[in-house]
Amino acid sequence: MLNKENVAKLIQDFHKSKLPSPIFERKLELPLDLNIRRAITVIGPRRAGKSYLLFHTIQKLLDKGVEKSNILYINFEDFSFEHSTPSELEKIFEVYFDMYPSKRNEKLWLFFDEIQEIDGWERFVRKTLDDINAQVFLSGSSSKLLSREIATSMRGRSISYSLLTLDFQEFLEFKGIKISKFLSSEEENKLAKLALEYVKFGGYPEVALYSGEKEKLLKELIDVTLQRDIVERYGVRNIKVLRLLINALSSSFEFSVHKFFNFLKSNGYMVSKNTLYTYINAINDAFIVAELKKYSKSVIKEEQSVSKFYMLDNGLSAVSNAQDSKLFENAVFNSLYRREGIKLAYYADQSSEVDFAISKKGSIKSLIQAAYSLGDFSTREREFNALLHASEKLHCNSLYIITLNESGTELYKGKKIKIIPIWKFMLGRE
Repeated sequence: MLNKENVAKLIQDFHKSKLPSPIFERKLELPLDLNIRRAITVIGPRRAGKSYLLFHTIQKLLDKGVEKSNILYINFEDFSFEHSTPSELEKIFEVYFDMYPSKRNEKLWLFFDEIQEIDGWERFVRKTLDDINAQVFLSGSSSKLLSREIATSMRGRSISYSLLTLDFQEFLEFKGIKISKFLSSEEENKLAKLALEYVKFGGYPEVALYSGEKEKLLKELIDVTLQRDIVERYGVRNIKVLRLLINALSSSFEFSVHKFFNFLKSNGYMVSKNTLYTYINAINDAFIVAELKKYSKSVIKEEQSVSKFYMLDNGLSAVSNAQDSKLFENAVFNSLYRREGIKLAYYADQSSEVDFAISKKGSIKSLIQAAYSLGDFSTREREFNALLHASEKLHCNSLYIITLNESGTELYKGKKIKIIPIWKFMLGRE
């Protein structure tokens, strides 16, 4: 049973303590106030910085002159809330208004972190929105606070925002790197070196700031994510198969459930294809991977096409057996995936394949190849010819090749192909 004294202590601890420092700003800014009674929800991968985004939002309120006593932050992972029920959570407001009786008629800002730890939390939040003059902010484990689940459980009473791991620009800001409009050769070389680090280790905030054994930190982070967001949530029993599946998704350029099923069968793993599809959905739900379909003018054919999978942070691939070329392509995907207003697919036919086809309003706007290096003649010819073939098939003349450090524009069989180093591409300077 929830103890009022413990609740009072949590409230006082928050009001008398300082916010964590430093709090790095992210591109995502949450609205401080809404004119409608809806909760603001932050979803995204574990350890991507959701709690710190809440603290940043609290700091903005304080900077605008809101009294800290009008703000309440509760982390529901605290042992005080273990086995609590939604009705017991009402003690939070009983205690709060006993401490601050004058606040009953004032606007409050409520921040509920890791609220998914409470079974039936939706009823508590809906009642809070109905009974109290407050703006409510929610965040928690991505696999338990998915946007589609909130839409159902909150009955249209929330607005969701996604927070992924750091993009390359945020990664540089976390490292204290300021980028000017015009760069010297030395500055470009430094950005190229940092881009290589980002490609290899990804953008988890603590990994970006940590100068020690990044692989070890990433492995521990992945272990926690698998256990909390997949194994416990979905009741996964065959953890070995789950790990093999994630490794295959992160290291394969194309993935076939049928081929992977046969691989498992030949190695003595007894698991059904339906189980594999369930595992893939669970991995997707936990913001570990994203699925890319083959471009087609037919929506049905596109949905039925063979999928390619990309890790939503390169650090998740860093502890697998992924080749440098796969890591590089994964980084290009992540940069494109975060861009708004575009639809992303890959293009393939019997003659060639292009990594990324970008469309807007139903028409192809650009074609992009990810090539770690064009130093090898056969690689260069293959990449150029694939772009040229797709360009003719799709009537698209905006052609790009993203490389590690090569740049320039080449005229190839009458078509201009722009070559861009990945650091410049990830900063949107193409």
